[in-house]
Amino acid sequence: MNSPRIILLAHGSSDKRWCETFEQLAKPTLKAVDNARIAYMELAEPSMDTVIAEGVAEGAQSFTIVPLFLAAGRHLRKDVPAMIVELERTHGTNIHLAPPIGENPLLGQAIRDVVMLQLEQAPSGAGRS
Repeated sequence: MNSPRIILLAHGSSDKRWCETFEQLAKPTLKAVDNARIAYMELAEPSMDTVIAEGVAEGAQSFTIVPLFLAAGRHLRKDVPAMIVELERTHGTNIHLAPPIGENPLLGQAIRDVVMLQLEQAPSGAGRS
């Protein structure tokens, strides 16, 4: 049995600059994980449907969606699961929805590291009252 294909799911936006930010964030994973792709829930391409259809055409049998969301709001509690049910039916595949990345403690550590870097780079006395 082959391992599931990874789909990094971002919300999506009609603003290309917004999408480019997520595409840059996804690059290390896309380079490290064979056949991983980024997809957008709405307002941008490729959609989940496009990525899953392409994967199935290439022989993929299952997918794991890793949401690039900070928390499980309405989209991850209702909209995406409903989309997954339809995608599984349409493409005859198995799709697992992972927790949003914001629930992983490693993201908190990465945020800490970014803040510490900013503090190191701040001019002396900046941000102090």
